Amino acid sequence: MQNLSRVAPDLRVANSHTHSVSPSGFPFVSRGNLETLQANLGYRCNQTCSHCHVDAGPKRTEMMDKTTVNWLLRCIETHNIQALDLTGGAPEMNDNFRDLVVAARKLGVRVIDRCNLSILLQPDQKDLAEFLAREQVDVVASLPCYQKENVDQQRGKGVFDLSIAGLRKLNALGYGQPGSKLSLNLVYNPAGATLPPSQESLEVVYKKQLGNDYDIEFNQLFVMVNMPIRRFESRMAAKGQLIEYKNLLKNSFSPENLDGLMCRSLVSVDWRGYVYDCDFNQMLNMPLKNADNERLHISELITMDLCGNAIHVDGHCFGCTAGQGSSCQGALVA
Repeated sequence: MQNLSRVAPDLRVANSHTHSVSPSGFPFVSRGNLETLQANLGYRCNQTCSHCHVDAGPKRTEMMDKTTVNWLLRCIETHNIQALDLTGGAPEMNDNFRDLVVAARKLGVRVIDRCNLSILLQPDQKDLAEFLAREQVDVVASLPCYQKENVDQQRGKGVFDLSIAGLRKLNALGYGQPGSKLSLNLVYNPAGATLPPSQESLEVVYKKQLGNDYDIEFNQLFVMVNMPIRRFESRMAAKGQLIEYKNLLKNSFSPENLDGLMCRSLVSVDWRGYVYDCDFNQMLNMPLKNADNERLHISELITMDLCGNAIHVDGHCFGCTAGQGSSCQGALVA
């Protein structure tokens, strides 16, 4: 466990994007230009991971429909979106996943698939890896450790072996290989109530261990902080560690991470089409609002410019600014 005894930092930092602090103590932050559209295609997943902030699993039925998918594509066109970040659950389990990927790639957009790797071995997804390679989709794959015991403990018995098989399948298609345009990045998150280690140093260990033991290659390792919400929050509360963990995040606040927060250039869209500042706000039911103070829908975002708008912040936001910072693209500072 990290040392919590040091003095908490002054959160009233001088920053061009902040003014005072919110009731939670987190600085207010405003939006920049919208560059990334992150879409949660549904909460169904072939896994049930202990750290999942979405509470995804095989029995979830919430899935984005075709109409909402079409609104995503219109938003990409009107806002000149640079990246479409697809998440879930397992986003590939949505029946509209492949049509959305193909259409977005035709628009010249970078598509990111947040893949749990084991989905690549499902009987109805045997050609999924080939499809991703053909469309030159960037794969961001969760692998919380390079050791079997730790992965199976977090993600379920047998998941590590399936993950290694999935990585080998991607490597065979060119993903993560030197000189290849097919990007394969892995994601690490701690097993418990601690901050992740240095992203740079852990990447060296990952590449050595996976290379030596399994002949696996990948491009980058992204380290992420576990957010104290949903399933992970319940787990920490049951262990009596929740308050201590929240204090750790707050006491580890680093103001230099504020400018790099993903919510400054990204919006998150849920399976119904409602818009949020980030995926975590989505899970906490903190939506963006329209002029009538109602939930903002993706269909309304088509004609809106969010640049300069205040971001809805709360105590969980300390998870993104703690230590080296945390985002969907890993650490914010080296």
